[in-house]
Amino acid sequence: MELHPLMAKAAAQIVGIGHEVKPEQLTAPTPCQDYDVRALVNHVLYWLPVLELAARKQPIPTDRPAQGEQDLTEGDWRTLLAEWVQRLATAWADPAAWQGTTSMGGGEFPSSMAGSMTLVELVLHGWDLARATGQPFDCGDDVAEATYRLLAQMAEKGRAMGAFGPEVAVPESAPPLRRALGAAGRDPDWSPSSVA
Repeated sequence: MELHPLMAKAAAQIVGIGHEVKPEQLTAPTPCQDYDVRALVNHVLYWLPVLELAARKQPIPTDRPAQGEQDLTEGDWRTLLAEWVQRLATAWADPAAWQGTTSMGGGEFPSSMAGSMTLVELVLHGWDLARATGQPFDCGDDVAEATYRLLAQMAEKGRAMGAFGPEVAVPESAPPLRRALGAAGRDPDWSPSSVA
């Protein structure tokens, strides 16, 4: 399954959604428990350079601040998001990025796994951001199907690491995006009004 063309589509989707986020929406809740929109955008912006470096097989700077130590939404974060997502998509478009092993600051693991994680992150957090800010989300059935297949393989390990919540039951007949969301512990019908 060739993932890098799908990653480019997912990247374009999250950039478009980010462009439409209004300043007053930064405090809105998101499907990610304990994250408002500002925290979610910070999370995405924090990890984009790491995922790019993983594709390029370059080390993570040791003096990099920890996640949450700086607010990356200060200033023109939408332009920053677009630039960093483009760099990410370009890095993973290189077939060599998917070969061998890489690291994201810890131990070595297969580069193909890092690429798969990157696609899943773009799709899930693109959907999170869209739902939180009342925007449509359409990554395409090919991207959604690939994301579901990847999550079917990695979701349980991700849950054990705290990356995903408990699986949400979704019928097997549901569209691939809804099945992917359920596998990742997200309620496909989540909306800001559902937050107590």
